[in-house]
Amino acid sequence: MSPLQPAALRRHYEQAAADKQAGEKFYSLLRDYAGQDALVLGYKAASEAIKARDASMLNKLTYVQQSAKTFDQAVALASDNAEIRFLRFSVESNLPPFLGLSKHVDEDKAFLLQAALQHPGSGMDAEAFQTVRGFLVGRKHVSEADAQRLAQVKS
Repeated sequence: MSPLQPAALRRHYEQAAADKQAGEKFYSLLRDYAGQDALVLGYKAASEAIKARDASMLNKLTYVQQSAKTFDQAVALASDNAEIRFLRFSVESNLPPFLGLSKHVDEDKAFLLQAALQHPGSGMDAEAFQTVRGFLVGRKHVSEADAQRLAQVKS
């Protein structure tokens, strides 16, 4: 399997979110990606955000700003891609508000809730759906009523 296939990128992202060394590997994998595949760009943006998490105080803001630019590029290429919106949401919802870089949290949350409720007609594969639903419900980004509605959706 190519390291730039969605399933491989998801594994890298999950590992990088939990481990600094895996985060470095994830960033190294995507740092030089210059293609126009929107989903790969979304994961590149996520790798930049993870790099910011692990960077020195002097470099954190640089990586976060680069991540925001890369997310803008990815969303411009595929604004209806729920997985890209999820990646941006998962990053922006964890940024400190004073940075002013969490501009899309409400928009992306609404988009993701709607996409998840429309699954499988949303374009997300089953694995992406499970991840999105788990994140929205597990992190309490949705109301209890919406969580119950999401629980009814078959993956």
